[in-house]
Amino acid sequence: MSATSRTAGSVVIVGGGVIGLSVAFHLAEAGVRDLVVVERGTLGGGSSGKPIGGVRAQFSDPVNIALGLRSLRAYEGFAARPGGDIRLDRVGYLFLLSDPADLAAFGASVAVQNRMGVPSRVVGPARARELCPYVRTEGLVGAVYSPDDGHARPGLVVQGYARAAARAGARLRTGTTVTGVEVETGTTGGGRVTAVHTDRGVIPCSALVCAAGAWSAGIGDAVGVPLPVRPLRRQIALTRPPRPPRPPAPRIPFTIDFSSTAYFHNADGGGLLLGLADPGQQEGFDTTWTEDWVESFRDVARVRAPDIADLEVVDGWAGLYEVTPDCNALIGRAGNVSNFLYATGFSGHGFLQAPAVGEVVRDLYLGREPFVDVSPLSAERFADGPVTGGRPEVHVV
Repeated sequence: MSATSRTAGSVVIVGGGVIGLSVAFHLAEAGVRDLVVVERGTLGGGSSGKPIGGVRAQFSDPVNIALGLRSLRAYEGFAARPGGDIRLDRVGYLFLLSDPADLAAFGASVAVQNRMGVPSRVVGPARARELCPYVRTEGLVGAVYSPDDGHARPGLVVQGYARAAARAGARLRTGTTVTGVEVETGTTGGGRVTAVHTDRGVIPCSALVCAAGAWSAGIGDAVGVPLPVRPLRRQIALTRPPRPPRPPAPRIPFTIDFSSTAYFHNADGGGLLLGLADPGQQEGFDTTWTEDWVESFRDVARVRAPDIADLEVVDGWAGLYEVTPDCNALIGRAGNVSNFLYATGFSGHGFLQAPAVGEVVRDLYLGREPFVDVSPLSAERFADGPVTGGRPEVHVV
């Protein structure tokens, strides 16, 4: 066991979303007793609040593939450990590709994924339409499909981890905002966190884990560890089911038109969930849902999936991506503050990687070797700035 686990005070996890609660569950399950989760709002009320979250192992970076694959297996067994129905639906992920360069890049990634145990494959436009009958094949050069991917309910995952962590003794403090962090500097120049200040009191701290999502940069600044995470609003829309004489929506993969970033898949009640990354979206913490962006989705859909272009939107949701310069997560233990760990900056992949990340942070805290080497995801990769640092992930929308 690491030295940090033997000092006085609580292990404090900042962030009660799916990452923070996965970390809490894995630490509590491993026997860490004095464990506190601090959440400024409600559990899962930040980026984890979306109604449906994709789960996949289709990535270009081997570390991301490993995290995704491990998490898929954990979600498959979630009902037994930690417990709860998360409504996992293995419909697969289908990336639609219209640029030959993208097809080549995705094909190279498929080779890596297959070596690591992911059953992804390159398919032609006709097969893509068979998998998703909404797809218009004109302009497509190919697609990539993995049948083991799919989607689940982040809210149910949050609840499952929270219940299990609480049963194991973790204290979950919602409605509690971090206002400061005390860091004691040693004689050799290194430091350690000794206390976390909140608007509801001071928590003596033996270790601090930052899982604060889009708010992580502020925690890093308070500790003296730069965490280059910025908030970026993303929006989704939910449609009414297709009306007669149209047939009901078929069961389809999580389908992504890669060049436009538009995506869609089945939603509760027979409708579809629609999404699109707005290239003009400004950074910031605004989570107001606006219907204006839906017209941009419709423009893309008229080309790629015409039958869904005019479906009636009945609801929507806006949340925050926690974005890093290379769209890869920050996971590790700080070199200059010995008892500060972080798991943040997932750039839209936090939910799908949460089970594996919880394992990794547990092992980093306990001084054990994680199942995958996450040192490439250290925040120190940006020590020379965001332009020179990083390891870009290709499969990002």
